[in-house]
Amino acid sequence: MTSRLPVLGALGAFAVLTVSACGQGVAGQAHIPVGDGGDARPSAPATSAPAAGNAAVDPCALLGPQDRSTAGLNVLGVPKEINGARACDWTVPATFGVTITVDERNGLRDLEVARKTATKTKVGDREALKVADKKAADGTCAVLLGMGEKASVQIDVSNTNFTDTPLACERAVTVAGLAEPKLP
Repeated sequence: MTSRLPVLGALGAFAVLTVSACGQGVAGQAHIPVGDGGDARPSAPATSAPAAGNAAVDPCALLGPQDRSTAGLNVLGVPKEINGARACDWTVPATFGVTITVDERNGLRDLEVARKTATKTKVGDREALKVADKKAADGTCAVLLGMGEKASVQIDVSNTNFTDTPLACERAVTVAGLAEPKLP
């Protein structure tokens, strides 16, 4: 069963909600599939187990001190859960934010994104998708990394001023490149 990744309008809308939440929320989160009956189908039965080897992936540990410095993150990550998946947020006040989410139920091929917003790419030796709505020019971008057949890692970046989508994508690609070698 495939699930949908509502990236188009949801990415920008979620970013607006993020900033309005006193900078404490996720940064331009490309949503993990949800089963709320909206325009996304259920991601997986509640009884499905995480993919082997992925349960140990701590999203906050994917960026060490040197990685954070390279990415321009001068803050520590805040662990959280998004739709049952482990995530970590780094928010640089008045600048940008990054969220890394480890989805243990949906591989890269299970995630559906609008073709006009997704570009196939590679990060290291991994298949990946770079997702940004260039027409919206909302300062958000995501890089989705495959992690085996049934798991993925989602790196979402949102610029606080909701402008400069190319810069958001540059930041997302940088973070993806720093995190990728630490993935199983």
